[in-house]
Amino acid sequence: MLKISPSPHDRKAVAPIFAALGDETRLSLVTKLSKGEPLSISELTKGSKVTRQAITKHLQILEDVGIVHSIRSGRENLFELKAKKINEVKSYLDRVSAQWDQALARLKSFVED
Repeated sequence: MLKISPSPHDRKAVAPIFAALGDETRLSLVTKLSKGEPLSISELTKGSKVTRQAITKHLQILEDVGIVHSIRSGRENLFELKAKKINEVKSYLDRVSAQWDQALARLKSFVED
């Protein structure tokens, strides 16, 4: 049976991304940015009880792991989601899912035989 196991290198590469996404505020920011248009900090703060300063810190963490990218526009920074990085994480999760599917198929085959 084909093995599609994520390598230790893959795990090392995605672990900081999962850590960054493990925070509710940062996950909310990613959701807002997933609509596809760059947003300013003030736009990202709307409807939130989190301060602009806190949002800035969360965006820096997301930028450090490569999930978001800042663009200077006049006097403010706009932030946008980096789809490539999100797709890399999705690919990793797809491989983990395939590995689990294979393990469950082996278990089912063992139980039924």
